[in-house]
Amino acid sequence: MRKVVTKNEIKKYFFDGMSLMVGGFMGCGTPEGLVDLVLELGIKDITLIATDTATTERGVGRLIAAKRIKKLYASHIGLNPETGRQMHDGTIEVELVPQGSLAEKIRAGGFGLGGILTPTGIGTVVEEGKQIIEVDGVKFILEKPLKADVSLIRGSTTDFYGNVIYGGTSNNFNQVMATAGNIVIVETEKLVPAGSLNKESIHTQSIFVDYIIKGGGSNVY
Repeated sequence: MRKVVTKNEIKKYFFDGMSLMVGGFMGCGTPEGLVDLVLELGIKDITLIATDTATTERGVGRLIAAKRIKKLYASHIGLNPETGRQMHDGTIEVELVPQGSLAEKIRAGGFGLGGILTPTGIGTVVEEGKQIIEVDGVKFILEKPLKADVSLIRGSTTDFYGNVIYGGTSNNFNQVMATAGNIVIVETEKLVPAGSLNKESIHTQSIFVDYIIKGGGSNVY
């Protein structure tokens, strides 16, 4: 399978009402070129799964600003006032998930688990509407798995097979989200020949990656 493609070749995987995971943390390690593509295609009513909504000018926050998101799963929205405005207006449904729980829900989706048990959120609004399971006298919330139609990932260095290395702090939610998308698309800063990466340095293995887009410069800090 040829994995290195053009944006035109992956347009068919985007559609109104789709679920979308996007890697990054406050815009660091977010595939900005692929966010551009979603905006260009005019895709709307998206269920977005992201650790946060960055800002209105950066990362997935640009999708919020363009009012393309119908439902959001995230752990933090405080630096993007537009997310809060739309939430209070009722134009976007927001499910705030503790960050560790969010990562584990995605991991559960990626590895075929039925969910995870966590004490985080017990006795708070986080537990509302969720199943509570008691183990050895301790209460846990059953957090169900999260998957997506498409995961958009930002790699620092990727080989032609699709093995990915994330530089610096871009190794955040990218790695776990690469396991939980039905289609996984990597936008990479640097594309190198197959077999040229140090195998012990690879963060995401090629088996998880469907397509690779050559992207622009670094957004790592």
